[in-house]
Amino acid sequence: MTLKLIVGNKNYSSWSFRPWIGLRAAGIPFDEEVISLYVEGSKEQILARSPAGKVPILIDGEVRVWESLAILEYAAEKFRDAHLWPSESKARAHARAISTEMHGGFVPLRSECGMNMWRPPAKKDLSQDAQADIARIQVIWTETRAKYGAGGPFLFGKFTAADAMYAPIVSRFATYAIDVAAPAADYMQAMIALPAWQEWRKAALNESWVIPKFEYDWPNVPRLKADAA
Repeated sequence: MTLKLIVGNKNYSSWSFRPWIGLRAAGIPFDEEVISLYVEGSKEQILARSPAGKVPILIDGEVRVWESLAILEYAAEKFRDAHLWPSESKARAHARAISTEMHGGFVPLRSECGMNMWRPPAKKDLSQDAQADIARIQVIWTETRAKYGAGGPFLFGKFTAADAMYAPIVSRFATYAIDVAAPAADYMQAMIALPAWQEWRKAALNESWVIPKFEYDWPNVPRLKADAA
């Protein structure tokens, strides 16, 4: 039976982006269902599939898994040949640590720089807390790449669940034209070049749904078009 992944709007839903790109980049087959958030009936649709009432949700027969990191862990166990975590124990422990830090942290940055793929890149004023988040993330990327990334362009050389967890941050850094050092810029370029990334972004730019609460600080800016992806 093929997995089914239920996600929110691809333009906005950073939590959905994580398991989606993780499964797609790893070559794990799944069907998808997109539910537009914050519209009439959407909450009921989600609650019918998950008691948490949030996306993403992975359905595997009778199994329901919610929360992005839990979905990636489930997929890693079910599809061991996909190597969603590094094979070496020290690297795997580090990957889980930085993934959990992403899952539970960086609230100022996430609050001030929501994921919005159709926003033309432009800077905005950020708080000191958000700037501290940006600095910490660059340290994570640079130190991880230096210690474990010799085999390829991603955090652990090969694409892993840790890269999937940081994918929305890469998107935010690009959208808000965040200044980063060369190692972080190289990592971002590798992520954005992924076919899975381009597939998600094209779908995001083709969405017609607009959530006003996520457009408050640039309401009159023309959106990017899919042919600009």
